Amino acid sequence: GFLDHVALGNEEWNPWEGDEKNELVASQQRYEANLKMIKNARSHLEQTSLRVQIWGKAAIGLYLWQHIFGGHLQPADVTAQWREGSQKVGKTYFSFITGPSVVPGYFSVEAENVVLVLNGREKAKITYATQWLHYTQMLIQTHKIQHVAVVLLGNEQCNNEWIQPFLKRHGGFVNLLFVTYDYALVNEEDIFQWPLGVATYRNFPVVEPSWSMLRDPRSYLCNFLGTVYKNSSRETLMEILKQDGLDELCWIAARDQWQPQETNESFKNYQDALLQSDLTLCPVGINTECYRIYEACSYGSLPVIEDVMTPGDCGNSSMYHSAPLQLLKTMGAPFIFIKNWKELPAVLEKEKKMSLQEKIERRKKLVEWYRNFKAWMRQKFINTLENSFLPSDKG
Repeated sequence: GFLDHVALGNEEWNPWEGDEKNELVASQQRYEANLKMIKNARSHLEQTSLRVQIWGKAAIGLYLWQHIFGGHLQPADVTAQWREGSQKVGKTYFSFITGPSVVPGYFSVEAENVVLVLNGREKAKITYATQWLHYTQMLIQTHKIQHVAVVLLGNEQCNNEWIQPFLKRHGGFVNLLFVTYDYALVNEEDIFQWPLGVATYRNFPVVEPSWSMLRDPRSYLCNFLGTVYKNSSRETLMEILKQDGLDELCWIAARDQWQPQETNESFKNYQDALLQSDLTLCPVGINTECYRIYEACSYGSLPVIEDVMTPGDCGNSSMYHSAPLQLLKTMGAPFIFIKNWKELPAVLEKEKKMSLQEKIERRKKLVEWYRNFKAWMRQKFINTLENSFLPSDKG
């Protein structure tokens, strides 16, 4: 309390001196308290911040990293043997490695938390995915890592039984599973649905919407470039398009055999078709969900989706009242859903009558929705990892 006893005997007494000194001491105290708070916050951040290493061993890892996270990879060359990137999001520091050289046991494990991106689409891929899981299990057993999440390109008929024994709930070590397609075991607790995304294995790019993409008139009402399988609804679609010469108004390029790899020319054609048509027709392949849906969104071309359930083990649980495409519907995707291609002529009639201004508004809404969808998926992914991997403050 020395400031209360200002020496009155001092001839150069300053009546405000006490207040000034008080203020000085108080501000010094405030400064120190703030510093302490910042230090605490920092150490708290350091305590709670999560380091997560993502091992991209399936192409959907690139959709996760480059499209959903907006992350970059070095080197930029897509054929490089080894590519990596990193970024901090919220409390979590993510690093991502991918490429043919990322092989079990031949790279450094740099975080206690790992996200393993795997392909479980067919037998040969599952064998390879299982090797990665066994390697990861060994790292858990030797305490090199603590937590594991898996992002899985699931089987198109949702037969993913092989992964179940690896899940914690079945006595395994995998804390969380993010899986593509309307898998019946999605429960929003430890198994979550994940978007298929664009065909990154064909190097489909991250598209930044341009002024002209949103506002220019487009030459075609709709497009469909793809394989027409025998006795599929795609044959019906082709017949309906031919009926009233609707195929003249749309960019249609059908082939009878699937091609896994595009040529530069066929890929450029495909991108041009998306950019030049207002609607993209999305008939069912093996699964209702296809890369085309997300690729059309990237270019502001509205997906017209054949809304029928995929045969197999997809979407049979109580969670799936709005399957197929549960994830997209839950997120309010502004698409056109039809049950039968016979409904298409009416859709195209309506399309002919729409003004450019109406189409511009619709494109903006679609592109905006897709941007929000990716941001929401990113946030949900991070929150789910943090909730599962960070020690809780309870107890």
